[in-house]
Amino acid sequence: MVPTCDPAAEAVFRPVQAGNALEVTVERLMSAIRLGVVPAGARFPAERDLAARLGVSRITLREAIRLLQRQGYVESRRGRSGGTFVAELPPRPTPEEARRELSETGTALEDLLAFRRGLETGAVVRLAETGLTGAQGDLLDRRAGVASEAGAADYRRCDTVFHITLAQLTGSTRMAAALTDVRMRINQLMDVVPLSEAGLAASDGEHRRIVRAVRERDPEAARRALGEHLDGAERRLRELLG
Repeated sequence: MVPTCDPAAEAVFRPVQAGNALEVTVERLMSAIRLGVVPAGARFPAERDLAARLGVSRITLREAIRLLQRQGYVESRRGRSGGTFVAELPPRPTPEEARRELSETGTALEDLLAFRRGLETGAVVRLAETGLTGAQGDLLDRRAGVASEAGAADYRRCDTVFHITLAQLTGSTRMAAALTDVRMRINQLMDVVPLSEAGLAASDGEHRRIVRAVRERDPEAARRALGEHLDGAERRLRELLG
């Protein structure tokens, strides 16, 4: 079950407020899968609870689930321990498949990377300017700690939670929502890049530097630490997909 306190879950399962309700619901469920909010083999929240959290009818939710079933992303199980479960995910995409996905969706890699960098830089600079409460600083420390203890299979989800938490602490629900959406697309591309122990260790150190700069209310150091953190991922994506 997905904890309600998970910031990624809060951002993904926020109420649907605009657009085609069915299309947006499908996108939210896909975001939950791609961000690791509901990992492979795990169960989505109960239908009644999930529909309430998304602010859609159960009929709309059921249709969204049926669409994802037909695409092989979820499966429904009956019985006392039944529900909607994330199916085993397909093999890691190849660079060619990732490039084709970008082309088919009309998305330019540089546009996506620039948008993410702008959002995340704005978040950490804003936090460094306004400062954190003791509880907020402790929360960021915990998020960074959870990521540092995660293995390769769960690291991307924990990293995503850390970054979404930064956006949420600004107090801007729009920023958190936008970052959740762009992280879903970035994570889909990052699946092409294999994780290494050295890479995970470097990322953990960068998380700590970001938190320290924000805690010390140093906007320039926060911007620099965040930039260094994003540089590596951007470089790998350009090498493979550019």
